[in-house]
Amino acid sequence: MGKKGKSSAPDPAPTEAVDADAPPAAEPVPPVVVLYCGVCTYPPEYCEFGASLTRCKEWLKEEHSDLFDKYYSEEALQTKVGTLSLQAQEKLEKDMAKKEVKAEAKAEAALKKKMASQIIIKRIERTKRKHITSVFGLEAFDIDLKKAAKQFASKFATGASVSKNPQGLDEIVVSGDVSDEILEMIENEVGILKGIPADNVELVEEKKKKGAAE
Repeated sequence: MGKKGKSSAPDPAPTEAVDADAPPAAEPVPPVVVLYCGVCTYPPEYCEFGASLTRCKEWLKEEHSDLFDKYYSEEALQTKVGTLSLQAQEKLEKDMAKKEVKAEAKAEAALKKKMASQIIIKRIERTKRKHITSVFGLEAFDIDLKKAAKQFASKFATGASVSKNPQGLDEIVVSGDVSDEILEMIENEVGILKGIPADNVELVEEKKKKGAAE
């Protein structure tokens, strides 16, 4: 009989020595919680660099009075202005007030323009049995056209894409006659189709010209 060979099993790994003098493992550091202003969305200490400081201060005083005192109490303001002269302080306040008025006027004008914008949903006849639906004007209400096209494609299980209309402006083209369904989605604010007044939506039908080839 042959001699038995030595076992090929590996030797157990040596146990790592524990250093009794080693410092304890560091405790996990909790995440920093940052407060953001409910008006301008900046942290409160940076509201002064926005265009709505007055409304920011009103929000902070109502929601977080302790922070309001920290940033806008008489003592805090005196510390902040330091050696500024009275004339310089008055100029700073006037400049800030003008900036706020200008920003609010700009925001109001943008809102008026948005509310005057029209969404045109057009049912377009290709043949007697085939139609497409185009949707124009969604971007005026801050709606991403590519995401809206994807939503339509998923909803109706059909093709939908962003393309240029004859005027060179972006619109969404959806295969099939789904104009009524899209209007209903807008009225019900389905998915990303939010913030569009129903009165701003118009349905249009475009029939194929007579004599055109079927």
